[in-house]
Parts: sequence; C-alpha cells; structure tokens
Amino acid sequence: MSQYFRIHVENPQLRLIKLCVDVLQKGGVIVYPTDSGYALGCRLEEKNAMGRICRIRQLDSSHNFTLVCRDLSVLATYAQVDNRAFRLIKNNIPGNYTFILVATKEVPRRLMNDKRKTIGLRVLSNPIALALMDKLQEPLMSTTLMLPGNDFAESDPEKIKETLSKQVDLIIDGGVLGQQPTTVIDMTESIPTVIREGSGDLSPFS
Repeated sequence: MSQYFRIHVENPQLRLIKLCVDVLQKGGVIVYPTDSGYALGCRLEEKNAMGRICRIRQLDSSHNFTLVCRDLSVLATYAQVDNRAFRLIKNNIPGNYTFILVATKEVPRRLMNDKRKTIGLRVLSNPIALALMDKLQEPLMSTTLMLPGNDFAESDPEKIKETLSKQVDLIIDGGVLGQQPTTVIDMTESIPTVIREGSGDLSPFS
C-alpha cells in the first residue's frame, strides 16, 4: 500500500515534504499535484521507477516525458534552445504549458521521444510541487496522470488512492484539482507549433 499525505496547498508542511523527497530518493514513484491535475513523478535516473510509470499509463517509446523544473536554471543542461525560444518560454512561465524541446546528451535516452530525441519541459506554480523540487534540488521526471481510456488528468486524490494505492509508493493529496491539460508547444523548429490545445493561452505562440 502506498503512503498518503495530505499537504497544505498554500503552505506545504516541510516535515511532509522531506518525507516525500525521501520516497523519491529511494527510487519511488509518487502522485503529486500540478497546475492542471495530478501527475506521476520520479527521479530522472530511476529506470525501474520510470518502467512502473510506463506500465501504469501503458506508454510506448513515442511518448514525450516531461522534466518538471523549479525554474529555467537547468534548461541549458537538458534542452537545446536558441535565444528566441528561450525568450518565449521565459515570458510564459510559470504557466499551463509543456514545451517540446530537443534534448541534450544529459537526458537519458529512455526519457526522450525515441524518434525525434525530444523532451518536454514544464515550469509549475503549484506550491506543493515547488516545495518538492526546492527540497529535491533537481527536476522531476513526470507525466500527466491520465489512466488508459481516459481523456483527462485525474483530479481527485481520494479516487486516485482507490485506483493506484498498490501501484505507487506515495500519493500527495493537494486537494481536488482542475482537469484541463496543459497546452503543448513544439519549440524544436523556428516557428512554434501547437501540438495540443489546453489551458495555456495560444496567443503568444501564434
């Protein structure tokens, strides 16, 4: 059975955040809140944890995993961006966007889109997620908690507990969240391309 922590949305309890990070550092898979529903996360180097996430979501090698970051300080480490793309991203974060970027050699191959060698990047504003990354001091490997057959991210932590309590190591209850997914923008070419229209405003990228 997974652990289940109710964490205050506006003022996350440091004691519980430390326990969450302990789970991640031991190779665990967590369910945590984002700006647009719940997500599955683990550390980048945890191959077994990533495999568990793939099985939960029934993902194949064409899936773009997302690096969830505290800010853009790690961008150059994991993604190749020109000045124009950097300015566009910087001007629209934090926000409900996932940016598809060309991955650097620092990104494990298993996290990339198998054919295009790309990675998703997202900067959150959710206080619980930010507290996690502040304590962890590295990005999270993440994917939206969208179960097979569903079109929206899971939003109710109690229902997630009923469904996934035997498949993940920790569920963070950050309240019932909205279900609308992020807007996905492909930034690998000179002109941004909208891959999925979601809650992020499209006008900056038109």
